[in-house]
Amino acid sequence: MTDGVSYQPVFYQSADGLTLFARDYGSAGFSKMPVLCLPGLTRSSKDFVTVTGWLSRHRRVIAADFRGRGRSQYSPDAMTYRPVVELADMIALLDHLKLDRVAVIGTSRGGIVAMLMAALHRQRLAGVLLNDVGPRLEAAGLLRIRSYLGVQMAMNSWNAAVAGLKRTNPGFLNLSDEAWHAFAHRLFIDRNGVPGLDYDVGLAQTFPSLDEITAGKAAELWELFNSLKGLPVSVLRGENSDLLSAETVWEMKSSLEELDATTIPDRGHVPFLDETESIEAVKRWLTRVDENS
Repeated sequence: MTDGVSYQPVFYQSADGLTLFARDYGSAGFSKMPVLCLPGLTRSSKDFVTVTGWLSRHRRVIAADFRGRGRSQYSPDAMTYRPVVELADMIALLDHLKLDRVAVIGTSRGGIVAMLMAALHRQRLAGVLLNDVGPRLEAAGLLRIRSYLGVQMAMNSWNAAVAGLKRTNPGFLNLSDEAWHAFAHRLFIDRNGVPGLDYDVGLAQTFPSLDEITAGKAAELWELFNSLKGLPVSVLRGENSDLLSAETVWEMKSSLEELDATTIPDRGHVPFLDETESIEAVKRWLTRVDENS
């Protein structure tokens, strides 16, 4: 799956010696604030091919693979698959690229890493756009993710992969067959014509357990969210999302008055970012980022 836009492959080292990967789009000579795109839990830099084409016309765009995903090396210690370690990896990436500040688009897990970045490395941040994630994660969404995380699905064809996506990603309406197949190619890796998981199944070891989720022990992240105050911040919510509720978005808006919140129709968790409403929201956010930089 490609956006038809060329990028420079970036390989760099983590503090614990892993070789990690990112895509570097656009030109280092652009004057506008660079954007760092951070993917969801089991996703990779491929997830952002929906937006890197137009985003990189006037600004540098970096799309990262977290450790254990995509082309980044799998960790021998699955307990390092945690947001605080992933944040350290992203700081190492920025240092490798000699980027002092970036605006971050964070999808799901990537948004949690972005909030953590605001708390621990605020000087590196010029703004954050949260894609279907906030300081409270709904049990229904966590249970759905828990049900397939680390499970080696039997996929002997791309049609089978699409069928699996339709089962595990509810709430996506009015998608063409072409759009479903493009979605599948962003999530899975092609192994000689057969789709496969594009992440280390060890990720499941650091995800909340069934008992923890049902007992309501998933941590709330309001302190991290409040670290975003003073920055240009936007949130997208899929209309049918089971991970980010409308009520939580309302609370986020109450806590952060300058928050720009947009609901994306006919989308579950997470919007693809290529929807008209998503593109308009990203453009509004980037205008604020550039005005405040």
